[in-house]
Amino acid sequence: MDTHDAQPDWADAPEGEGWNWLAQDADGRWFWYRTEPQLNWSGGVWRSNSRNQRPAGEGAPDPDWDRTLRRRPGAKE
Repeated sequence: MDTHDAQPDWADAPEGEGWNWLAQDADGRWFWYRTEPQLNWSGGVWRSNSRNQRPAGEGAPDPDWDRTLRRRPGAKE
């Protein structure tokens, strides 16, 4: 997956309520989140309790990884 062209499809998000966040770490790995993750700039990762994150795929490292956080379209606030 080329992170500059694509991101994981929301249709592939984990089943169950609340998996409304998607973000890519600096190393190119994408994760689904059940709670809004927090940016850990020095670690190059988005942080959340491990029960609230699941792998979503891998892509090329993206220098703008800190701008990849997405909320599921139509998700409630």
